[in-house]
Amino acid sequence: MSFTHLHLASGYSFKYGTTLPDSLVERAAELGMSALALTDRDTLAGAIRFVTSCDERSIAPILGIDIAFLNEKRRVTLLATPGKGWNSLVNIMTALKEEPSQQCTIDFLRRNSHHAINLLALHGAESEMGYLVGTHRYKQARTHYDELREIFLDQAIECVSHFVYGDGPYSTTHAARMLGFARDNDLPAILSNSARMRDRSDAPVADILDASRKLLPLHKKVVERRNAEGFIKSPAEMEEVAAAIVRAAGERDTRALLRTTREWADRATLSPARDIGLGSIHLPEPSVVGARDQIEMVRNLRQRCFAGIDDRYRNRPGVAQSNLIERLEKELSIIAELGYESYFLTVADVTDRARNSGIRVAARGSGAGSLVCHLLGISGVEPLSLGLLMERFCSPLRRALPDIDIDVESARRLEIYDQVFTHYGNRAATVAMVDTYRARHAIRDVAAALALPPMEIDTVAKSLPHIRARNIGRSLENLPELRNLNLTSPLWKMAIGLAERLDGLPRNLAMHPCAVVLSDIDLYNRAPIEKNASGYPMVQWDKDDVEAIGLLKLDILGVRMQSALAYSLNEIERTRGKSVDLDAIPLDDPKTFELIQSTKTLGLFQIESPGQRELVGKFAPETFTDLIIDISLFRPGPVKSDMITPFLNARQGWKAREIFHPDLLPILDETEGVVVFHEQVIQIIATLTGISLAQADEKRRELGDREGQQRVCDWFFPAASARGYSLELITKVWDVLRAFASFGFCKAHAAAFALPTYQSAWLKTHYPAEFLSGLLTHDPGMYPKRLILDEARQLGIALAPLDINISDRSYRVESGAIRLALSDVSGISEREIESIISHRPYLDIADFADRSGATKPTTEALLLLGAFDSLYPKDLNRRDLLLHLGDLHRWSTSGGAQLSLGLTPDITKSGLPDLTRDEVVSHELNYLGMDISEHMMEFYSEFLEEIGAIRSCDLLHQRSRSSVLVAGVKVALQTPPVRSGKRVIFLTLDDGYGCSDITFFEDMQSLHAETLYNSRLLLVRGQTRRTGPRGISLRATGAWELTSAYERWRNLAV
Repeated sequence: MSFTHLHLASGYSFKYGTTLPDSLVERAAELGMSALALTDRDTLAGAIRFVTSCDERSIAPILGIDIAFLNEKRRVTLLATPGKGWNSLVNIMTALKEEPSQQCTIDFLRRNSHHAINLLALHGAESEMGYLVGTHRYKQARTHYDELREIFLDQAIECVSHFVYGDGPYSTTHAARMLGFARDNDLPAILSNSARMRDRSDAPVADILDASRKLLPLHKKVVERRNAEGFIKSPAEMEEVAAAIVRAAGERDTRALLRTTREWADRATLSPARDIGLGSIHLPEPSVVGARDQIEMVRNLRQRCFAGIDDRYRNRPGVAQSNLIERLEKELSIIAELGYESYFLTVADVTDRARNSGIRVAARGSGAGSLVCHLLGISGVEPLSLGLLMERFCSPLRRALPDIDIDVESARRLEIYDQVFTHYGNRAATVAMVDTYRARHAIRDVAAALALPPMEIDTVAKSLPHIRARNIGRSLENLPELRNLNLTSPLWKMAIGLAERLDGLPRNLAMHPCAVVLSDIDLYNRAPIEKNASGYPMVQWDKDDVEAIGLLKLDILGVRMQSALAYSLNEIERTRGKSVDLDAIPLDDPKTFELIQSTKTLGLFQIESPGQRELVGKFAPETFTDLIIDISLFRPGPVKSDMITPFLNARQGWKAREIFHPDLLPILDETEGVVVFHEQVIQIIATLTGISLAQADEKRRELGDREGQQRVCDWFFPAASARGYSLELITKVWDVLRAFASFGFCKAHAAAFALPTYQSAWLKTHYPAEFLSGLLTHDPGMYPKRLILDEARQLGIALAPLDINISDRSYRVESGAIRLALSDVSGISEREIESIISHRPYLDIADFADRSGATKPTTEALLLLGAFDSLYPKDLNRRDLLLHLGDLHRWSTSGGAQLSLGLTPDITKSGLPDLTRDEVVSHELNYLGMDISEHMMEFYSEFLEEIGAIRSCDLLHQRSRSSVLVAGVKVALQTPPVRSGKRVIFLTLDDGYGCSDITFFEDMQSLHAETLYNSRLLLVRGQTRRTGPRGISLRATGAWELTSAYERWRNLAV
């Protein structure tokens, strides 16, 4: 016997369902079911994942929605039917999201009857029908049914029994009444279990979700379930449920009820490809990109590409015209075979619109390997000279849409969104991002549901690292800084166990930070749409789902570095009257590479982290290709598989490089015989076996798992042997491919990253003040602004203080100095900044207080930061000005017109001493978060000198394995993945002379992890580790809180 569940909620019924769709489908397959429905509450967010899982397991999918009907306590389930049903369900969902109450009413259904007529309606235990029948109002129930008769294709009475005691919803008595009502009125009745769980054991998770959804602690009035029967029951178990309902209704046989259920399941079964569109592709029509038909669109793409050759290769040496034309013809033929002309022209249209608006745009990802992308202006990376491959990006053997990502100025990203939606209208939507339970959210929701003390909840949640919820228990055991939380009480143990079970469950939908879908005019019939928090239309699916049904997903990433670069160029033009075309600078500037080799890479895109500074110090990149290699090596996969060591050994001559065979020399030469790039794997496979690059890329993709590796191995050896290569060579090459293919990095992606890396280095080399002002304004790096200010000092760039008549909302360059920005003052609003600037100039504090529109706290902060110093003679100090400000505020409150009439109290010298050095820095830290006048470490200089602490700038003069003391402000604390799998803490300290990078291995963490995580100023003992002419780091052997050590020293000195 088979049975189909027609009413089933997954985890995408946010904070209601306990299980993800693929797990539900897996369970259905285990139970031998041939079909399964997903009817999430008020959303279709999980629909595509569900259908994909069904398709993989050969289970027929049924899709529906469980929606609030008439009021928030009543619900009805709608099922799509083959043909127009899915589009109708989508349109109903979209229209419902546009309703102010987001509740379905009879009036709403009538307005959307042209869609509702393609749907089946189930009236279950929580429906209006269920309420009326349960309260014996049979005539009203029949009237309600008849009222909906002309709206839906058909309706059925849904009989549900969870064996709840009594005669209310989910009781057998209630289900029997529903069945009896159906029989008495000759209406179809079906059997369902209205399930929200995979197994009975999920019941506690359901309770937590109920409490979290309602924002209340656990209580019987909060929890919706009355027992643990609402799960996916087997066909045999459902037959027992049917028998109980039938007996209670006075019938003898379950066959009629089960037969109707099967018939309705057949009526609602959908085809993943035909009905849902799985595996199809939907691109904007030719007219959208300026063509009348497909033929003209092909011609337009070709013409634009050949025009791009004249524009981009006119003055470029080293690229043969014949090779260029051959490559272009090859790419165009691939695009024509796949029918992707609209794809490339649409992306080019978006980037053209951005550039025409003066917004910086750069491509990222494998799309940088396409010559067509380069010629259309999508990518600034020239692919031929760098050996990039189109096949890594787009292949005739791969039917999935290629993926082009573009980086834009983060400050202007929404301008591009507005352009897209203005031009493409209903062909465009943003993509959803599913926010899932991780450790901190899980522990907060569970602990709140269990009514644990809020302060304890907050402490525990903030102490947890950003990890998956299922790893909470392991983290509490293994991380020394968490062992003092004392979570041994039974209630906390329960909370941790339940929190781990929430792992990965969806919490809500949010707008994806960068993804937009572009399609044909039927997009809104194909995908459910709702407005996101920013007011843009958003499909309810995430990026994987939209790709599964063939929608063009364009990632428009707001990158702060692009904003910083644009700002720097504007500052150069403003201060020097010079226009710099950053996309046309030579990529072989010696001074730029000198800066990179010096490891002074703070603020540079991709190469400013401690690990990258160390790698750059060892590697010493000399060319743009070296930058590409450096960025590729410093990725999680290559680092974990230790690809860096063999490369550096060969690069520095410690070991001979191994090319294996002369045929592989052109492929492996630039990386010293080490396979670094995906493109190298593709070329090696193609060279040794004679297959095409497209076929070789398919083989590369198979190397990602063991089964795939075995299949490729079985094919690779005979194929290479047939080409005349020796078994010894084939074995050596195979060992390399197997080891590195799944960990390498896409060279095109690295090249796309390397371009802004080089551009940022070039600007820092030739226009350091303008570049740092861009960094400070747009804050693109991993370090705090105070570290950028230190970098400015070390480069000899003066820092101009805040001045109410000069400072702008952003950082500005003045005569080579960087002027601090008003926007960094703590608590100041955008309105205040606008008002301050618009009412300039100011004569004195009284004038400022009267006309600026600034609040008293803002005015006081500006005063303490020295923003009024330029208005008064030097014999008046900031304490005098502060007293004067107090007098002004008292006058203004006692007689509001006095200031505006020019009647102000006189300012006199009070005789009070000026602010001390530490008070000045303290105010800077309080109001700016930065120490401007002098570095915090200067106050500890006597102590540090006495104990022999080494400045960061002097570490390079120390011998390797020397024991040293360093101190500084903590600016970064990271725990990235490492090859061993053990946790390693990487600490970066700033002492005003540069950065010290320190590694804490596991043997040191038990003693010092708590100090590292909870202290801002640190004193560290470590052993130096020289890693090349410019590379140095410390292996920690001890750590202390600096202020505590300083106080102990000062007490001893006294």
